[in-house]
Parts: sequence; structure tokens; C-alpha cells
Amino acid sequence: MPDLLLDIKGLETHFKTPGGIVHAVNGVSFGLKEGETLGVVGESGCGKSVTMLSVLGLIPVPPGKIVAGEALYFGQDLLKLSKEEMRDIRGAQIAMVFQDPMTSLNPVLTVGLQLAEPLMLHLGMTRKQADERAAALLEMVGIPKAKERLGDYPHQFSGGMRQRVMIAMALSCNPQILIADEPTTALDVTIQAQIMDLVKRLRDELGMAMIWITHDLGVVAGLAHRVVVMYGGYLIEEAPVKELYANPQHPYTIGLLGSLPRVDEKEHPRLVSIDGAPPVLYEKPKTCPFAPRCTYAIERCWKENPLLEMVGQDHRAACWVDTKTRRPR
Repeated sequence: MPDLLLDIKGLETHFKTPGGIVHAVNGVSFGLKEGETLGVVGESGCGKSVTMLSVLGLIPVPPGKIVAGEALYFGQDLLKLSKEEMRDIRGAQIAMVFQDPMTSLNPVLTVGLQLAEPLMLHLGMTRKQADERAAALLEMVGIPKAKERLGDYPHQFSGGMRQRVMIAMALSCNPQILIADEPTTALDVTIQAQIMDLVKRLRDELGMAMIWITHDLGVVAGLAHRVVVMYGGYLIEEAPVKELYANPQHPYTIGLLGSLPRVDEKEHPRLVSIDGAPPVLYEKPKTCPFAPRCTYAIERCWKENPLLEMVGQDHRAACWVDTKTRRPR
């Protein structure tokens, strides 16, 4: 059985704002095994990105603050490390690809220099060695004339090529874990497919574990081994990917799956939408956070916030209702 690389336990992250304290992440717990790809799914503002930024020590303080929890990487709590200790891990052992490559790359530095910096910092390479490795990385992610393009600036690359550069940068030090934060959102559909194929190929070749953050359950279907679903800062469902698609146990997950178009249906019914909007996170809800939007809600949903419980093999859900029978569990 693969070892647990990353074990997140009871993570809570708050932000102080003029309107009050925003409870962005509330007691989130999940693990990542060696060689596994984990999909983290939910609407915008559900806490997906904040969870992973908290783990990497990238939450701005203030206004952000991690108020509880652990993030164990090979048994070492990342949340207790100093900035210097975290810098040695971030980029070298745990790397992240961000959503928008245009704002993630420095516009006044060449792509070659930005690729070379982590190689010199983490691996102690000389500039010449780093440049050779940088050219090989660009070639690995499918950028033509890689050596010639080291002297180019980010604005000289297309959106898809910039995202390839970001992937090359993230993989430069052969990390154990790659975190991809909606890396295809800003790209057109054709380029999205190319980037997805590239990431899958590199994952398999390098044997790394991966966390793929997205709002699109369709994206993770062919990519992830396991999926966690987040809503309102809470983890509300977790299951192997095939089990989740075949047997969703939370009404929110059912709603997300219902909103996906299906090409295997002869008739094309109207897509299902989830009424309402995600909750305002100024206060921790005493009720189920999804209750105001839920068509399955019963009286208990308005009185207590359900905890994650086993509802099948390796399948957890936080819901008072059996979604198959619409009766209380």
C-alpha cells in the first residue's frame, strides 16, 4: 500500500476583513498517497485554493491566519516550519502551478532566468548548468526551439506556452508533490486538452503525486484517482473517482455532476443548475452550510452541521440524508 505523503488534519484558516472574520477553511482533513492524483473540487470561494496555499505557507499574514490544524509531510508539520525551512521545501519538494501564468511569471525577467533560479537555489547548479537544464525542461513540456527561447520574456509566449513554462518551472527540481491550481482555466478548450495530456504524461513518467484543484468535475474524471469535494470552507465528500461518479452521496456533489453535459446521451436534457449562491463565510454555520440550496434538506439539516462519516468503502460524506432514499441516515 502506498505511503501517505501529505496528511492534512483539522486545517482552519481565517481572514480578517473590514466586514468581519472570514472562515475560509473549516476543519479540513485529507491525505495524499505516493503516486496518487487527488482532485479537489468545488465552486469559486469554497476554500480549495486557500487550503493548499495554507499548506505551502503562502497565506498573507495579515490579513490571513492559520488558526488550527496540521499538515504532515513525511511526518513533519509544515505549518510549524520557519519561512527559511519552508522555502527549502516549497519548489524543491512540493511545487505549485498557479491559475494565471501571465501574473505568475515575472514580466521583466527572461523565462530562462526564471527557470534557472530555483535550480541554482535548491540544487546548487551553476548558471551554465541551470541554463542547460532549463532548455531541457522547456523541451520536455513541448516548447519548440527551447534553447533559443530561454532569452525570451513572458509576453513573447502565448497563454498555453506560458502555462507550459509554469509547469516546467514547477517540475524543475523533481518535486514529490505537484499542486495544480486550475491551470487550464484561462486557456481555450483545445489548449486545455493539450495541457491536460502533458500533465498526465509527465505525472506518469516522473511518478509524482499530484493535487489538481478545479471547479469542473469533468476535468478530474480522467485524471484523478480520488476526489474531495469542498463547499463553504468544509470538506463535504471524499471518494475514489469512479465511486464518486457512480454513487454521489452529497446533494452538492449530485448538483455538480448534474450540471455537466454528457456526450453519451441520445437526448440532451436541460442542464441542472444549483439554485442560490455559496454562503457568506463571516460566521461558522451551526446548520448544514448547503441547507439553503438543498432540495434534500430535512429538519435536522437546519439544526446541526453534519460531520464526515463513512457511507461506503473509502467513501465519506457529510450529510444527514441518504440521497438514494431521501430518508435520514
